[in-house]
Amino acid sequence: MKQFIDFIPLILFFIVFKLEPRDVELVGQVFPVGGIFSATAVLILSSLVVYGTLFALQRRLEKGQWLTLIGCLFFGGLTLAFHSETFLKWKAPVVNWLFALGFAGSHFIGQQPLIKRIMGHALSLPDSIWRRLNIAWVLFFIFSGAANLFVAFTFHDIWVDFKVFGSLTMTVLFLIGQGVYLTRHMQDLPSDSHKD
Repeated sequence: MKQFIDFIPLILFFIVFKLEPRDVELVGQVFPVGGIFSATAVLILSSLVVYGTLFALQRRLEKGQWLTLIGCLFFGGLTLAFHSETFLKWKAPVVNWLFALGFAGSHFIGQQPLIKRIMGHALSLPDSIWRRLNIAWVLFFIFSGAANLFVAFTFHDIWVDFKVFGSLTMTVLFLIGQGVYLTRHMQDLPSDSHKD
């Protein structure tokens, strides 16, 4: 469920992007709505609301959530400041590749791969499977970043559609594949029923 919370700002971005451009008056001010720049403003504001709420409820954000929020503020801010969507097109590739770097780096830094640190409390797997799973996440993030970059700069008319639905579809398919892979390799956890 946590992975899908990250898609809320992206879905709101998509909705506003698809609106027919028009001016909307709110509290005596006129705001343009529809198109890339108002959608980017909504992306920034909704990210602040979603991650701000999560932080208020949990008293913390995961590192990946911090990275996503900072990426949104940085690339979205540059998009609005320079009135150029090129900056926003780089957000998904850069954030994905930073995730890939984090997962890859965990093979060399720390006691266990990052995926084991994230999921180890819920699953019991042999170390070799944790390493393979971690490498799969590295490859997924590299591929996802490359796919987003390719579509953004090659297929200008559909890059926003791909950013939302392509990314979501890739993530869901990867998670399903991961689930299938994990069911074949999970070890039975000790049962409390065997205790005296």
